[in-house]
Amino acid sequence: MSTFHFDLVSPEMVAFSGEVDQVDIPGAEGDFGVLAGHAPVVAVIRPGILTVTAGANKQKIVVLGGIAEVSEKGLTVLADVATPARDMDLQDFAATIQTMEQQLPGKVGDELDSAIERLDHFKSIQHELNTTAMH
Repeated sequence: MSTFHFDLVSPEMVAFSGEVDQVDIPGAEGDFGVLAGHAPVVAVIRPGILTVTAGANKQKIVVLGGIAEVSEKGLTVLADVATPARDMDLQDFAATIQTMEQQLPGKVGDELDSAIERLDHFKSIQHELNTTAMH
């Protein structure tokens, strides 16, 4: 299988940089996979779990939004937050979800819709972390 270069950068650090076989990305328009030779594209990332495959190794990384760009140079993801799934503090993440839920009654209109959508994404991440993401 052909490989390509992948960089995952967040404001805090370079979370990943190297040659990979495939990257599965939680896109705002739907999840998508990137392989070597992928057509150029720029996509918005929703909160979710990004999966990096390099040989027999799979690494899951929680991203909380950002931008993905596929070019002839490879794939670059600029993530708002990028944390390896194995490093996630599940209790802290659950507390964040609880706070988000408590803040919903104070929101209306588009702000409420946006908050509910983000909460749904966070709950989806939590579910995956509690079931399959660690395998």
